[in-house]
Amino acid sequence: MGFRPVGTMLRLLVCAVFLLSSCHARFVVEKNSLKVTAPEDLKGTYECAIGNFGVPQYGGTMVGFVAYPKANKKACKDFDDFDISYKSKPGAFPTFLLVDRGDCYFTNKAWNAQKAGAAAILVADDKDEPLITMDTPEESGRAEYLENITIPSALITKSFGDRLKKAIDNGDMVNVNLDWREALPHPDERVEYEFWTNSNDECGPKCDSQIEFVKSFKGAAQVLEKKGYTQFTPHYITWYCPEAFTLSKQCKSQCINHGRYCAPDPEQDFSKGYDGKDVVVQNLRQVCVFNVAKEHKKPWLWWDYVTDFAIRCPMKEKKYTKECADGVIKSLGLDHKAIDKCIGNPDADEENPVLKAEQDAQIGKGSRGDVTILPTLVINNRQYRGKLDKGAVLKALCAGFRETTEPAVCLSEDIQTNECLENNGGCWQDKAANITACKDTFRGRVCECPVVKGVKFVGDGYSHCEASGSGRCEINNGGCWKETRHGRTYSACTDDGCKCPDGFKGDGIHKCEDIDECKERTACQCKECKCKNTWGSYDCGCSGGLLYMKEHDTCISKNAATEVGWSFLWVIFFGLVAAGIAGYAVYKYRIRRYMDSEIRAIMAQYMPLDNQGDVPNHSHHIEM
Repeated sequence: MGFRPVGTMLRLLVCAVFLLSSCHARFVVEKNSLKVTAPEDLKGTYECAIGNFGVPQYGGTMVGFVAYPKANKKACKDFDDFDISYKSKPGAFPTFLLVDRGDCYFTNKAWNAQKAGAAAILVADDKDEPLITMDTPEESGRAEYLENITIPSALITKSFGDRLKKAIDNGDMVNVNLDWREALPHPDERVEYEFWTNSNDECGPKCDSQIEFVKSFKGAAQVLEKKGYTQFTPHYITWYCPEAFTLSKQCKSQCINHGRYCAPDPEQDFSKGYDGKDVVVQNLRQVCVFNVAKEHKKPWLWWDYVTDFAIRCPMKEKKYTKECADGVIKSLGLDHKAIDKCIGNPDADEENPVLKAEQDAQIGKGSRGDVTILPTLVINNRQYRGKLDKGAVLKALCAGFRETTEPAVCLSEDIQTNECLENNGGCWQDKAANITACKDTFRGRVCECPVVKGVKFVGDGYSHCEASGSGRCEINNGGCWKETRHGRTYSACTDDGCKCPDGFKGDGIHKCEDIDECKERTACQCKECKCKNTWGSYDCGCSGGLLYMKEHDTCISKNAATEVGWSFLWVIFFGLVAAGIAGYAVYKYRIRRYMDSEIRAIMAQYMPLDNQGDVPNHSHHIEM
C-alpha cells in the first residue's frame, strides 16, 4: 500500500507498519525459468523474477530471440521516436526485448516495449543483488496504460544481463525459452486460492481494479466453486496501532477493539469522509459473510455480496454503512443475525477471533511469503504475479490443476490451444470408431489410452491401444475382424482377444478366411456323402435318396428310417392296448370279488351256507 503522510500520527502509523514488516515480514520473489538454447557458451537455465503486471503465461512457454536496442536502452521513451520496431514478421521468432533498469517505472518500460511490438520484456538489473519483484507504481504515478499491458515481464540479474548484451554485440542470435510451467504448484484435481482484498473504494485505481476484477471474475469463480474444482477463501489485511498511541484521536478513528485492528483513512484525510475504522468493520463484515455462507454450504455467495455492496453502498454516495450492508445481506437470503454475532463488538477491549485469524494468515507459511501487497492472489500457496484480469487469473488457476484433471473452462480456445486438433497430437487413434488416445490438457496434451463406454483400452497411447475385458466387442468390435455376407455376419472378437470363428482361419485382426471343409476333407466324408462348401460352413447331402446325419457324418436310408419309425409307433400302440386290457381285467376281477363278498354277507344273515358254520351275526337284533 502507498500512503501520503497527513500529520504526525499517520506517519507514526506508517512507520509502525514498516517496523512490523521489517521485523516479521518474509517477502518471497516468485520466479520462472529462462532457458537459453543458443549460442553455445550461454546455453543453460537461469532464474528470473516474474513482474507483478502484464500477463505471465502460467502453465505455458514462450520461445523467441533476445534483442537489445541501440538507443533508448532503458525503454523510458516511445521507440517510435527512435524509428525502432520489434514487430515480428510472418514466420519469424517473437522478440524478447532486453532493457536496462533505471530512470522510469518498470511498467513504463513494459508498455513502451509492447507498443514497439515486443512479445516479452527482460529487465536487466543495474546492480548485483538478489532478484526482486517488479511491481506497479504507487497511486500517484499510476496511469491507464497499466491495465493495457499484456506482455509478460521478467527481471534478470546484472551478470546474466551483461552476458546477453555481450553475445548480442558479438552478432550472436540469442534464442530463449521462457517457461512458466512450474511457476505454480499443480498437485491434484482441486485448486485452492485466496484473494487478499479491501472493501475501501476510495483508494484510487488499485481499488477500482479490485472491484472490476471481482465483477468480471464472479461468474467463473462461482461455477468452479459450485462444481468442486476450486476452494476459495477471501482475506483482508489489518494492522495494529502502536501501544503508546492507542488512546489517541487518530488511532481511535483508524482502529477498532482498542487499537488492535486498523486500516488507513480511505481518503488519507482525517478531517473528512469515512475513517479507517469504518473500513475495518466493513472488511470484517465481508469475512463474516463468507464464513456464514460457507457454513450453509454456499461460500460462492461472497462474490454476490461484495459485488452488490460495491454497487449499492459506495463511499462517494455516503452509503458505506451497516444499514446498506444489511440490505444487501437480506437480499441474498443470508442470516444477518449470525453475521452480526460473527462481527462482535468493535468497541470491546478484547481480541476479535476473526480478525486475529486474518492477521495470522498474513504471515507466510511454506513456499508462500508474507502478504504485503494489495490486492494479492495466492494460488496453491504461491503468490500470483501479473495483471488482475479475468483471463490472466483464470489461466493461472488452470495451471494449478494436475494435468488431465482440468475443468472444461480451462480447455476453451480463449485459454489454450488444443494440440489434439493437429495430427491428433501424435497419438494413437481409430478413425473408424472415432476414438483417440490424445487428451487435451491446459499444459499441452497427453497420449493416454482411453476408456470408452466402460471399456478400458490398454497400450502405450502413441502407436497402440487395444480394448480389453468384457464388453470390448461393443467398441469397434474390439479391433477384430468382422464381415457380413449374404445376410450372415461372423466376428473374431472374444472376451480374450481376436480369434477367428469356427469355419475360418487367420489372425483374427485383419483377416479371417473361409475354410473349405470339402477340399480339406474335414467333414462330409462318408461314401455316399456329397459336399458343397459355403462361406463359414458347408452343406452335405447324400446320394440315392439317403438321409445325412451330421452328428455321425454318415448317410442312412430314408425308408429304413421310416420303417423303424412306424415299427416303434406300433410297439408303443400295442403296448398301450395291452396295458389297458390288463388294467380292465384287474378292475373287473376286483369289482366281482367285492360284489360276491357283499352278497354272501347279506345271505348269511338269513340262511346258513353249506360251507359255512355258525357265522356270528353282526347285525342289530330286531325284537318282535
